[in-house]
Amino acid sequence: MKNQIMKNPVMKNPKLLTLTLSAVLLLGTSAIISTPSPVFAQEEHKDEDGEEHAEEGGIVEMNAEARAKNNVFTGRVSYRELGNEISAPGEVILNQYRTSQVTPRISAQITRRYAKLGDHVKRGKPLVRLTSVELAEAQGAAIVTAREWTRVKKLGKEVISERRYVEAEIAAQLAKAKIAAFGMTPGAVKSLLASGDATKATGTFTLHALQSGTVMQDNFVIGEIVDPGRELFEISDESKAWVNVRVPSDTARNIEVGAPVRIKTGSGDREVDWMDGKVLQLNHQIDETTRTFSVRVEMDNAGDHVHAGQFVTAYLQTGSSKAVLAVPFEAVTSMEGKDVVFAIEGDELHPTQVQLGVKRGNWVEIKSGIGEGTEIATSQIFLLKSLILKSKMGSGHGH
Repeated sequence: MKNQIMKNPVMKNPKLLTLTLSAVLLLGTSAIISTPSPVFAQEEHKDEDGEEHAEEGGIVEMNAEARAKNNVFTGRVSYRELGNEISAPGEVILNQYRTSQVTPRISAQITRRYAKLGDHVKRGKPLVRLTSVELAEAQGAAIVTAREWTRVKKLGKEVISERRYVEAEIAAQLAKAKIAAFGMTPGAVKSLLASGDATKATGTFTLHALQSGTVMQDNFVIGEIVDPGRELFEISDESKAWVNVRVPSDTARNIEVGAPVRIKTGSGDREVDWMDGKVLQLNHQIDETTRTFSVRVEMDNAGDHVHAGQFVTAYLQTGSSKAVLAVPFEAVTSMEGKDVVFAIEGDELHPTQVQLGVKRGNWVEIKSGIGEGTEIATSQIFLLKSLILKSKMGSGHGH
C-alpha cells in the first residue's frame, strides 16, 4: 500500500498536490453558489399506470408567514349569485334624505362663525351667531308681556276680569313663541324671560346643526346681512351616498327596486375600488335630451370613499340570478394561454387550470378546475406568476 502511494505522481510532487486540491475546492464552491434556492419544485403527477413525470408548471413554495409578509391574501371558493348585469355611467350625489340646510328666518347680520367647510359636526352644535333688530324688538316685547302676565297671575281672577286674564296669558305665550321661531333656543328664551332685564334684548341668536354630518357648504362672510331663507350651511351625512345612474330606456324595465348594484370607482391609472349598493328608486320620466331613465342607487359610504360630483360606473343586476361557483376576477391569471388560479395546499401554491364562465363586476364564474371550499390566492397574483416564470428561465439556462 505504501509503495502504491509513493508511486502516485501527485503525492510525489507537492506543487502538483496543491494545484489539485485548489481545483477541487474551486469546483465545489462553484457548485454551491450555482445551486438555486428551493423556492420551486417541479410538480409531479402520476399517470393511470402509476408512472411519474415532471410537468413544466412550477409550484410556489410559500408558507403562511411568507404569504402574509408578501401580502398574498387567500380565500375559499364559494357559490355566489351572479345575475345578468348592465353597466351604465353614474354620478355621486348628496343623499337628500340625510341632508339639511341651515337658514335664518329673519333678516340678520352675521357676527361670528363656529364651523367651516369640511367640518364634521354633531346635531345641536352651534354653527353661526347673528344679531337682528327685528329679534331685539321681539325680545323686548316678550319681556314686557311676560312681566304683565306675572302681575296678572298674582292679582288673580278675583281682581282681574276673565277677558283681561286670558289676554295677558295669550300675549305672553305668543311673544315667547315668536322669539323662539326667530331662532332662539328654548334655553335662551327661558333665561331671557326669567331675567326680566330689557338690556338683554340684544337681538342676538345662534343657529345650530339640525343633524350630524359634514359641512358641505358655508356661503357667507362675517358682517354680512342676510335675508330670511338664505342658505348659510349645508350639512350632509355621507355614510349613505346616492348615485344617479342613467340607463337606456329599453333596459330600464328590467331593473327592480332593491336589486343589487356594484359601483366601480376609479379608472385608468387611478386606483379601482368596488363598492356595493342597491336600487333605491326608479324615475318614471325619460330625460328629453339623453332619452335615458334615471335610477337612484344607494350605497354604503361609511369609509368616506366617494363624494358628491364624482363619476363612477354602475353595474346593475337585471332579471333573476342563480348561484354559481365564483372567485374574484383578480385571482385569475393567464399562463401559457390558459386561465389559472393558485390553489393552496399546505405551504404550496399550485397553478391550477380553470374554465371560466360569466363575469359580473369583479367576480367570475368557475365552470370547472376547482371545487367549492378550495383555498386560493386572491392577491399578488402577478408576483406568484413572476416567480414561476423566473424559475423556468433559470432552469432553461441550466441545460
